[in-house]
Amino acid sequence: MIEKASVRLGTPAGPRTRDALNVALVIPLQGPAGIFGPSCECCARLAAEEVNAESGVLGKELRLVLVDGGAPREQVATEIDALISGGVVDAVAGWHISAVREVVAPRIDGRVPYVYTALYEGGERSPGVFLTGETPNRQLRPALQWFAGELGIRRWTIVGDDYVWPRASARAAHRYLRELGGEVCDEMYVPLGTKDFGQVLARVSASDCEAVLMLLIGDDAVLFNRAFTAAGLDRDHIRFSSLIEENVLLATGPENTRGLMTSAGYFEDLPTAYGLDFAAAYFRRFGPRAPVLNSLGESCYEGVRMLTELLRRAGTMDMDRIQATAEGLEYESPRGTVQIRDRHLKQRVFLAAADGLRWDVLQQLP
Repeated sequence: MIEKASVRLGTPAGPRTRDALNVALVIPLQGPAGIFGPSCECCARLAAEEVNAESGVLGKELRLVLVDGGAPREQVATEIDALISGGVVDAVAGWHISAVREVVAPRIDGRVPYVYTALYEGGERSPGVFLTGETPNRQLRPALQWFAGELGIRRWTIVGDDYVWPRASARAAHRYLRELGGEVCDEMYVPLGTKDFGQVLARVSASDCEAVLMLLIGDDAVLFNRAFTAAGLDRDHIRFSSLIEENVLLATGPENTRGLMTSAGYFEDLPTAYGLDFAAAYFRRFGPRAPVLNSLGESCYEGVRMLTELLRRAGTMDMDRIQATAEGLEYESPRGTVQIRDRHLKQRVFLAAADGLRWDVLQQLP
């Protein structure tokens, strides 16, 4: 079951009942990241239905309360605070950008478990926050090593949206490239929702780089990719993004994906038994015209499953107990066998290249 939170702050969706465990599902329904919302919602819904078919959590039905994580971030934080303070939700989970997480986590302040499912820049230490996403040391660093070792690519230009995740990831890229004897030829940031990349592409062309590190979100990545090809830059430059998936590929168009690569902990074609079962269950539940299956949507499935496993192991909603029993928790997921270490999900990460509108998984990164 999934409900929408009230659009009026301070008037939540309704009081929780003794037979339900309500989880605020925070996913973007608007803005540049809104392209990811339908996949995220369907994957989270599938996870909740599976959990409830397994007798729920702590003897209760798990219910999702939808919150628009694409709204202004202070609005999102205020809405979640109201839901928790009003006793409407018992936990928070979902994919949303780091700028939202930065204001949401302090407002939750460890009162309920918060499972953040997005790949992110690393370093989150707020109480009660658990993280399923990839971090630069496991996703970006080995990818840059692969580009240097396999393709001899060491000169990069960075193009990102102007907020915490792109800027922090770029700082990490500088460190990793120095280790490899590489360099950042140029570095540019644009406002979220940028439509015109003409000046950015002119600087890419003039930078003498071999590849572009794209740190752009959703619709911004789509428009950049289209303009990149229109400018002819795809003939001589590789593009790598640690945040790009099938929704962006579809919107970009197959003619604009040459030389486009990514890394992630999940791809639909990964040959894990649980992953294949997950894909089959997803399309059986939502049909052949369902939102495309992708790593960001799967991360929301992962978030609901992680929350469930945490609560089942703790046997209670007590936050001290949840945090005390989390370390080393291991379970099977579409990403294979995963384990919680220091409140992060220890998982495999894979490198993939765009093949039209699909990802060709090349190898597991070390």
